[in-house]
Amino acid sequence: MTARPALEIAVTSPAGARTARENGADRVELCTALELGGLTPSAALVEAVAGEGLPVQVLVRCRPGDFVHDTEEIALMAAEVRSVLASGASGVVIGALTADGALDIAAVARLAEAARASGRPVDITLHRAVDQSNDPVAAAALLPSLGLTRVLTSGGAPAAADGLETIAAMAAAAPGVQVMAGGGVRPADIPALTAAGAAAVHLSAKTRALPRRGGGWVPLGAGGASAEQDTHFVTDPEVVAEARRAMAG
Repeated sequence: MTARPALEIAVTSPAGARTARENGADRVELCTALELGGLTPSAALVEAVAGEGLPVQVLVRCRPGDFVHDTEEIALMAAEVRSVLASGASGVVIGALTADGALDIAAVARLAEAARASGRPVDITLHRAVDQSNDPVAAAALLPSLGLTRVLTSGGAPAAADGLETIAAMAAAAPGVQVMAGGGVRPADIPALTAAGAAAVHLSAKTRALPRRGGGWVPLGAGGASAEQDTHFVTDPEVVAEARRAMAG
């Protein structure tokens, strides 16, 4: 009997994790700075989200931008892997590329080794660096030998619904690795994604929070060009529930 596809929701807070749990998610991916593609959360945030009850996959990414990391950055992320697992994460979401666009096998192996050093079973997911690689299928084919258990991918397309053929090829190339479709996913896309071979679906189900500032506004960085845009994302319960219904259908 084939297991039903899993629903993973990207969250940035304990409130987001509660919303995901209450509306049918199977697990959450925790990060900060969704607007930057996600960055490593603090140990305290990992502890708080783990306390909400769902398995927590933690994104380990020390900076925004490309996925070509130097030795110092890899050492930092290995330490972050150990930290988030000690704080209650069920797994980590990692990745790195070489300057020519291939999977950085040495870097990924080091991060995976740091995860396994926790001494307990952990999920190890390759993040969407794979979608900026020069050959996502070839990168996926390397994952079983590296001991990774999952890959998050849009099939190299701007949105997963446009990468169905590559998602199917990645599933065929990486036996034993759970291919999870993510990137611009809408609930209506889910049947086609699972039909293509995705064993899990990932979406942020995000909406902009209403600003709560009581005073004036001045720009403090690249967060937004206006007071309305300079806010954060929260998890939309209706989108999570709709995604759950689409998974069941």
